[in-house]
Amino acid sequence: MKPKNVKIIDCTIRDGGLVNNWDFSIEFVQDLYNGLNDAGVEYMEIGYKNSPALLNATEPNPWRFLDDDFLKQVITEKKKTKLSALVDIGRVDPNDILPREESILDMIRVACYVREVDKGLELVEMFHNLGYETSLNIMALSSVPEHQLIEAFDMVRESPVDVVYIVDSFGSLDPKDIEHQVNKFSALIPNKQLGIHTHNNLQLAFANTLTAMRNGVVYLDSSIYGMGRAAGNCHTELLVGYIKKTSYELKPLLHVIEKHMLEMREKWEWGYIIPFMISGILNEHPRVAMAYRNSDERDQFVNFYDKVTTPEATPSPTSK
Repeated sequence: MKPKNVKIIDCTIRDGGLVNNWDFSIEFVQDLYNGLNDAGVEYMEIGYKNSPALLNATEPNPWRFLDDDFLKQVITEKKKTKLSALVDIGRVDPNDILPREESILDMIRVACYVREVDKGLELVEMFHNLGYETSLNIMALSSVPEHQLIEAFDMVRESPVDVVYIVDSFGSLDPKDIEHQVNKFSALIPNKQLGIHTHNNLQLAFANTLTAMRNGVVYLDSSIYGMGRAAGNCHTELLVGYIKKTSYELKPLLHVIEKHMLEMREKWEWGYIIPFMISGILNEHPRVAMAYRNSDERDQFVNFYDKVTTPEATPSPTSK
């Protein structure tokens, strides 16, 4: 993979919002956008384009329910860095999506489980017809049976989707697993570009992302200072500093971290935390670990391990 082909999508606002209920100031989002642009990062995922009415939302949450008019007030000058948003199956009203020429967004990504790929591709086709770049992000890949993936990809090959993502939702995969998945995706959907979204439960998000890149994956998800649900994501600053691309510049990202992220890290928790590591080892969704970290027993790691390794206490992953 030649570095010039690589495209980074920074997911700090969207995935990091799972840490703090999207409690980001407009100043931070503006500083992040400008920093990413100055750093040469190709995309910024500025939140979810889900519809508040479908989620019975009673409080305003602008980064979870993106509004085009609001976004134009936040990003007053569109620069080289493109903007993307994510939607979930059953959580977006098509009437809330403007044609691309009327929106500040460039890409809309669809997250779904393998059993919902047909519904996900219906949304992809709608967004494609409205002029957006599109991706399909198949979640919880580490628990998907092979035959289900093969059946799903029969539909994906015939769809207009631009990018298909390998998503390590539980942070349980290692570089060998990633290489296997990339080779499988490349063989099954040779007409699609691939993306990678990793979580850092086993401290492998950066290594897994580089492995994917070296095996031909073009779109690399990451976040500033690794901010993301539970153990967080691959670090944007690591990718920008490591990948030899002449347009990348590390210093603007260091400014954002220095000005904003150090204080955020004291207020909200993400990164390498033992219960998150354990959920990754067990290939489980981190929701149980996140709940445990909010309890009085938060640092009783042996107790947590005993709880989640008792068969009747271990839930099966069913949601994002």
